[in-house]
Amino acid sequence: MPDEKPDQPLSAAVERNYEAYLAPRPEDNELYTQFKYTELKGFDYNGGDGTITRRDPSKIIFHEGKYYVWYTYRETPVGPQGPENATDTIPARDWDLCEIWYATSKDGFTWEEQGVAISRPAYPNPGWRSVSTTDILFWEGRYYLYYQAFRIHPSTRGDDCPVAVSWADSPDGPWTATHQVVVPNGAEDDWDGFSIHDPYPLVYRDKIYLYYKSDFARETEWVRMQGLAIAEHPLGPFEKHPLNPVLNSGHETMLFPFKEGMAALLIKDGNEHFTVQYAPDGVNFEIAAITELTPNAPAPFLPDAFTNTRNGRGITWGLCHNIKPRGHTVLMRFDCDLSLDVHDPEMKKHKYTYGPEFYYQHGLSPRQRERIASETKRMQSR
Repeated sequence: MPDEKPDQPLSAAVERNYEAYLAPRPEDNELYTQFKYTELKGFDYNGGDGTITRRDPSKIIFHEGKYYVWYTYRETPVGPQGPENATDTIPARDWDLCEIWYATSKDGFTWEEQGVAISRPAYPNPGWRSVSTTDILFWEGRYYLYYQAFRIHPSTRGDDCPVAVSWADSPDGPWTATHQVVVPNGAEDDWDGFSIHDPYPLVYRDKIYLYYKSDFARETEWVRMQGLAIAEHPLGPFEKHPLNPVLNSGHETMLFPFKEGMAALLIKDGNEHFTVQYAPDGVNFEIAAITELTPNAPAPFLPDAFTNTRNGRGITWGLCHNIKPRGHTVLMRFDCDLSLDVHDPEMKKHKYTYGPEFYYQHGLSPRQRERIASETKRMQSR
């Protein structure tokens, strides 16, 4: 495979190999990576009984010799019991009855929990039921935390919520809540009329680009896509982009400045899940790489998130989460090579192999076995 596109007729597949990706081989593609995972030290989960959860971390910043991360924290008498059993003390979902906590670290592997950053406000302020899924912005000497602000518990329909914001003069707080919705839901029949999730602010082109996820549906078949709202001040007003949604896939938002534009990691949901995409203008994204074993709810260490750069350098690590069987979630570390400044051939390998036990974990359900048995019986009776 030559490095340059050959001057000859090409099939659609080979043409795409040169035109659609940043390089014809994954090993040479700066937006291709595998992911490595490490268990974090410093977090207690009460024996894994489901009563304590930590999930949906924020972007990581570095301040006065320490890394900082914020995340959703729940500590309740029991684990999630579903919407029909939820009370003022019993959570419906893992992200119900939560606060925003934060932790610091000197090395990114061992963390020291610092406690609550954003508490649930008094009724009827946005977030009185739960505050979750936060992300950080630094703008003109002040810090801002954006988060999902629940005014009802997560229902059987899903997660109705807009985005609220608090600010502080230090990453250690104290945080002042505005008690205002800064990114509201759209109209009832809009794609984002139901929820505004995963607010993810970056400074780009002299403005605040806040990416977010929403769920919309044909009856109960949820479709997750991602949109963009832009503001000139952290408290808004935020104007939603006329081309929304700007990404057609992905379960959570995770973007980073890359060269003159924005790169996005799309996880799990949608036709283009497990892809890394790139938009030179931060809006019109195209697939740049296809990967696997992507982190859930990834939150990178991103030094140029707020520098207004037009020469984004990419990312090499961050935190993410993983859901445990008893209904609680744990924080993890991921490492990767999505960086213009790092060349790590181990991260570029694309021949992962998994033993039989890995595949057996994804076995047939009892209903599927019944269907297959019925089909086999019909074949035998012919």
